[in-house]
Amino acid sequence: MTDEILTSRPAAAEPARAAPAPQQPIVVMGVQGCGKSTVGRHLAEALGMPFEDGDDLHSAEARAKMASGHPLTDEDRLPWLTRIAERIRESVESGDPLVVACSALKHGYRDLMRGIVPTLVFVELYGDQALIAERLTHRNHEYMPPALLDSQFATLEPLGADEAGLRVNLANTPDGIVGLALQYLK
Repeated sequence: MTDEILTSRPAAAEPARAAPAPQQPIVVMGVQGCGKSTVGRHLAEALGMPFEDGDDLHSAEARAKMASGHPLTDEDRLPWLTRIAERIRESVESGDPLVVACSALKHGYRDLMRGIVPTLVFVELYGDQALIAERLTHRNHEYMPPALLDSQFATLEPLGADEAGLRVNLANTPDGIVGLALQYLK
């Protein structure tokens, strides 16, 4: 399926690879404003897993940079992604894997995270940039201004066929997205 087909059929979901067993650590990924935190919380609740927001692990410097309207570079993001992956690894080792909201925009970022947590699965929320931009007008994020959305779309590399995960159109409701994710995770 192409994204064009998926975009025109909001209920569609595109598996990238065979689904993992339930209780695998999960990253809900995508650009700002796509619903990562909302879907992540709902998915964690449905699975009986703890949820954490990757935004909470940004450094003060990264927060200040984004708040000033400057997008993060790879060099800015790599320590943050490593912190998130290490936190997920700790959760797996303790027997209580996490659902985490994290942009994980590039294939290489996800490779880095899977290098630390090989069992990691991704749920990518994707959709129309205009819809997401509209959502951002109704939200007040502490350090992520709507002006950074263009840079996030420019950076985004959709989940690949070689990656464990699922792409879901954010035109679905949060409950609809969670339902599709749960079907995939069976």
